[in-house]
Amino acid sequence: MDFDDQLHRYFGTADLASVHAEALQAGLEKMHVDLGLEKDSGRRFALWTVLYMLGSSPDIDEVFEDPAERDSARDFMDLIDRAKDN
Repeated sequence: MDFDDQLHRYFGTADLASVHAEALQAGLEKMHVDLGLEKDSGRRFALWTVLYMLGSSPDIDEVFEDPAERDSARDFMDLIDRAKDN
């Protein structure tokens, strides 16, 4: 999944600054639904990472059954948090 493609799919644009609050909320809700329905682990991870970056991700333990996937999600969180600090 390409990041810009995901933004276009859920928000109609790759420019989130131009998305109205109602449309942003609707896109986030659709992403949560798709995350819950997605069976492919790579696609689930991609959806979760975008939700994380947008401040709307569900808890790792709710999303990832596999301990390795939970560890990958935690690693991703650490990388993003360190990038924010710089």
